[in-house]
This record gives sequence, structure tokens and C-alpha cells, in this order.
Amino acid sequence: MARRGGGFPGGGFPGNMNNLMKQAQRMQRQMEENKKALEEKEFTATSGGGAVTVVFTGAKVMKSIAIDPDAVDPEDVEMLQDMILTAVNDALGQVEEASGQLMGGMPGLSM
Repeated sequence: MARRGGGFPGGGFPGNMNNLMKQAQRMQRQMEENKKALEEKEFTATSGGGAVTVVFTGAKVMKSIAIDPDAVDPEDVEMLQDMILTAVNDALGQVEEASGQLMGGMPGLSM
């Protein structure tokens, strides 16, 4: 005897599909809202004991950089360059971590 409903008990699949679609739409809206909130958030990092401070947005845009004048030594430019790189990389690492937590916290998604 053949089953009705394409082999799904009770032919309930179409209703479940609608529920899945609604759930996916809710998740997409939530992801978009979370992404916007992340992009507006600011991440600050320092290096050299506060000699260099950078601020990035969650959209990975550098918003500001501050360099203590005492950190500027014409005889040791490499030290200043290293401090800037360290602060920038730390701030971008914070953005990546926050982004990973955002996506990792979404049901059904993993990074």
C-alpha cells in the first residue's frame, strides 16, 4: 500500500517547512541586527605601556590613533612602528573575537 504525502508520516512536511522558513528569517534578522551593533561598537588597544592607543570600529575601520610624544624617538623609529603594529593587531583581534562570539552564539551556526 502506498503512503500519502510523499512518504512523510501524516504529510506534515509542508507545515514544518513553513516553520523552518520563519525560523531562518528570524535568525537572519537577528544576525543583521547583531552585525550592525558590532559594527557600531568600538575596540581600543594600547601598546608600549599606553604610548600608542588605537580605536577601531567593529567594521574594522580605524577610528583614531594616539601616540604619546615621548614615544617618538627619531633614533628608534622601529620601536614606534612595533608599538603601532601591536596595538592595531590587538584591536583587530578584539573585533575578530567579538565577531566569532556573535556568530558562534547564533543557534545552528558555528565558525
